[in-house]
Order: sequence, then C-alpha cells, then structure tokens
Amino acid sequence: MESYRGSREATVTTGAAVVDIIRVRAATGRVPLAPPASEPPLTTASRPTIDSVDVAGRTVLVRVDFNVPLADGKITDDSRIVAALPTIRSILDRNGACVLMSHLGRPAGTGHEAAFSLKPVGTRLAELLGRPVTVPGEGSVDDASAAAVEAIEPGEVVLLENLRFHPGEKKADAGFAGKLASYGHVYCQDAFGAAHRGDASMVAVPNAMPEAPCVAGRLLEAELRYLADAIESPARPFVAVLGGAKISDKLGTIRHLAGRVDTLVVGGAMAFTLLRSMGHSVGRSLVEEAMVEEAGEIIAAVEATSTTLLLPTDFVCAAAPEAGVATTTCGRDIEGDLMGLDIGPESVASFAAAVRDAKTVVWNGPMGLFEIPPFDTGTLAVAKAMIESTDAGGITVVGGGDTAAAVNDLGLASGFSHVSTGGGASLRMLEGGPMPGVEALDPR
Repeated sequence: MESYRGSREATVTTGAAVVDIIRVRAATGRVPLAPPASEPPLTTASRPTIDSVDVAGRTVLVRVDFNVPLADGKITDDSRIVAALPTIRSILDRNGACVLMSHLGRPAGTGHEAAFSLKPVGTRLAELLGRPVTVPGEGSVDDASAAAVEAIEPGEVVLLENLRFHPGEKKADAGFAGKLASYGHVYCQDAFGAAHRGDASMVAVPNAMPEAPCVAGRLLEAELRYLADAIESPARPFVAVLGGAKISDKLGTIRHLAGRVDTLVVGGAMAFTLLRSMGHSVGRSLVEEAMVEEAGEIIAAVEATSTTLLLPTDFVCAAAPEAGVATTTCGRDIEGDLMGLDIGPESVASFAAAVRDAKTVVWNGPMGLFEIPPFDTGTLAVAKAMIESTDAGGITVVGGGDTAAAVNDLGLASGFSHVSTGGGASLRMLEGGPMPGVEALDPR
C-alpha cells in the first residue's frame, strides 16, 4: 500500500456484628509504601485519542483484544468484541479504513492452528457492524494479508489472523513488527486487556511508526479514565475491595493502595493468609504458607498509613467446596476439618456499608467461591452495595478477570460506572506497575 507518514504534531489536533478495624493514623500523614513512578500518571490527559486524529482516507491499524472464549468453534461471550465497536465505528464513520489485529488463546507460534483462528470473530464482528469483515490468509503478515490491506478502501474492515500464529509476536520481533507497521497510516491501541504486555503489536509496532500518530482507542480511553483517574484523583471516601484466592497476586496492589485509599477491604481466600499471620487458626482454608510472614509485614505497613484495613470476622464454612454441602458460620478461628468458602453475614454487613458510603470504589477479586451457591453471597452483596454507590453518584470500577465474570454471571454489569475488560492489566494498574502498551503511545 502507499505509505503515508505525516508528522504527529500536524495530525493530532489535541486530546468499605463488626469487622475488625485496623486503623492507625501516622503522625506525619500518609506514608507511601512504594516509590513514586518516574513516568507521569497514565491518565486520559496524558495520551491523545483516536477522536483527535483525522482518519479520512487513511488506514488505521488498530490493536484490539478479541481474545474471546470459544466452545466448538463458537463464541460464548462476545463482550470484548462489543467493547471495541465504538473505536471501529468512529474510524469508519469518518471515512477511514480499519485493519484490526489481535491474539486469541495460546497457540504454539509455529503457524496456523484452526482451534485458535479469528475467523469466528470476524463473522460475529460483521454481524455487529452490519458490514463485511475480511479475514484474509492464515497469518498476519502473509501475502494474502498484505494484499487485502493493499486493496482496502475507506469504510472497509480487515481483521488479520491471530497474531500469535507468528513467533515474532511474543518475541517482540522488530522485523515482524515492521511488516505490521507498514499496514497503517495511524496506530490505535484499544487492547487494554493486553496493555501490560510488551508483545510486538503492543510496543514494537508503534515504535516502528515514528512519524505516524500512535493514539488510544475509545475503550482504552475509558479504561484509563476510570482506573487511572480513580486512583490518581478520586472522589472521597475512596474504597478499594480486594479478593480472590492468592495474597501473592495482590501484594503489589496492597502496597500501592495503602495510604492512597481511605478504606481497604480484603475478602476472599487471600484473607486467610493475612489472618494466619495474625495467629488465627483457619482450618483447611486456603493459605499460602510461604507468604505468611510477608502478610504480617503487609498488615504492619498498612497500619503505618492513613488507610483503614477491613478484614473479615466471620466466614461461611463447609467440609468441601461443593454445591449442596452443609454449611456453618465460623468466626476467624475455624475448626480443623472445615474451610472458609465465603465471607460471613457480619462481614457482609460491614463490607457493604463501607462500599455503599464511598464516592469512589475499585474492586478486584471475588469475596468467595462465587461459582458455587451459596458461596456467592458475599460477592453479590459487594456488587449490590457498589450499585447503590453508583446510584448515589459515586464512581464504581470493577476490575477484569474473575470479578468481571462474577458481575456478568450475576447479571449486574450495567449497574457499575465501568467494568474493565482487562484482568491482569487492571491489576497491574492498581499496583502502579508498568503498562508498556500505553507508554508506547504518543504523549499529549
């Protein structure tokens, strides 16, 4: 295709029955547990967006996240495809052409694998857009793909085959990235779910387009607006709710949020490692034994900040994580043959009260084994309290992964300000870690 590389400046026109409360106010105020990032905050003000670029008559190379679940070749959840529609439509409605690229699953990286093909995604995308979507060839940089991109016209859509069919994607290969970069006049990053990775399509491709606008799509813009802006400039009270199985997955997040949030609510199985560090017997509940000492250090560190830490005081317990099993309510000390599978009624009440009264809430991780009733009660209670906060004018953000799956399964997703599309990416932002796919974009 004809190569166009205008200058970036020329084309971008702008852009928390009582839960134990551990509360210590440090005499000198908040004590940050992590050094400040050297990069500026990843807020919407720091990156230009697709709507600030003139795309008429130009081809926009869009990195989307179409890593959707498939069963027997059929899509079982198209929410990630739907989430990309605003960006795609913005380009098409302004007489631009779209070349879309994504990964799907974990193919071997040695060539085409039918089980990981994006062709079902192309079919569903065409239905949603009401226009044809071409999925050429069996790769992303083969002759058929290059020819389809060469022939693309304004208003048309080409979806490249699975980027991970080529070994260069995971290796961030410059040669592979250069071929992809030749496909577009503009690079648009809209794959928030992969923005914490340094793959070729996330970093090397925009780096190979030094004279082209490299901007955020509408989905990425929304993710940054709600996640980054909530952390950096929240309305208060600001409450963070953390759950899930492993404390090791959330240590960085706890460190980053301590001193930043007004209340830190911790539920899910990860709470048992914290309770073990406090000397409690938790039966057969999940405990990361190797993390007990560090969990105690984390509690002490949070105590040294202005953040209030809420831990469960009771649990719904059973002999096995199975549907229909007999349950009982236990305190923090659980009998040896039982395991805690959800937070108990006292904890539900206090957690919900803290969340309900918040002006900003960020939630990552379920409160229990939500997939198996009745161990979904705590997760459902937190979700409903967040919806009440939303209705009262608060900003409520649900992290991706299991938390997003939980609220979707419960049919409550529409009640939040924002449900993130990225599990690992949203957690990376909550812990203040690097986001290569965002940092590779133009600064505003």
